[in-house]
Amino acid sequence: MLGYGGGAGHAHKYFPRYHPGYLKRLVATQNYSAVTAACLLVKKTLFNEVGGLDESNLKVAFNDVDFCLRVRETGVHNLYCAEAEMFHYESISRGLDISPEKAQRFKRELDFLQQNWAGYIEYDPAYNPNLTLRRENFSIREG
Repeated sequence: MLGYGGGAGHAHKYFPRYHPGYLKRLVATQNYSAVTAACLLVKKTLFNEVGGLDESNLKVAFNDVDFCLRVRETGVHNLYCAEAEMFHYESISRGLDISPEKAQRFKRELDFLQQNWAGYIEYDPAYNPNLTLRRENFSIREG
């Protein structure tokens, strides 16, 4: 979902494996503005048409979000396939972005995402504006 932490985050993060999700969204195939590249299928022609992943501005973070939004801008939907099951141990191989160098790189990449996709970050068409952007759990927005 766009907007979490001023950038993007994972819908239903930390939900139990067999939980149906908010309004059964974990078990329903549907469109999202962006999906994780941890498991992403796309036609090579479309990948090339939008210029692939931006490796110069987004070396680690948000390159999948940026890519999916460029795909969306062509009129093609990003589809979450609820039937697929996989395990993704996010950042386990590279570690967290807590060292000064990694934190600085993450901030640059977040700034890039915010500059290029402010409209989606402010209002993700796949997310209810009455829900919070503070946690990835679909709770009601505070105040």
